[in-house]
Amino acid sequence: MRGLFTLVLLILSNVFMTLAWYGHLQWKDSSWLKNAGIWSIIIFSWGLAFFEYVMQVPANRLGFKENGGPFTFFELKTIQEAISLVVFTLFLIFVVKSEKLAWNHFLGFGLILLAVYVIFKKW
Repeated sequence: MRGLFTLVLLILSNVFMTLAWYGHLQWKDSSWLKNAGIWSIIIFSWGLAFFEYVMQVPANRLGFKENGGPFTFFELKTIQEAISLVVFTLFLIFVVKSEKLAWNHFLGFGLILLAVYVIFKKW
């Protein structure tokens, strides 16, 4: 159960991270972002990133093996990176819509999945 809760929190955390890092690029034509200066954008992004941390920190604490969770440091980081790429790709497909997935993206994602397998494999 801790592992599942960790994954849910990491997914939600990455949604906020993606919005904080890239959302302002997509919504640059919205009325208030259009005229906002860089410091306003930074503060807006920090506000979104706050919610990323509200979920990321508990996810890592719950999921960490030494706190009773199922994951090691390497596994937590690998999961976070894989989730980050999935969330980012979904953001591009459903929100940005101007980027197209190409064969090299699929190959790269396949290699990332291979990396996840290697990290989790108990040799």
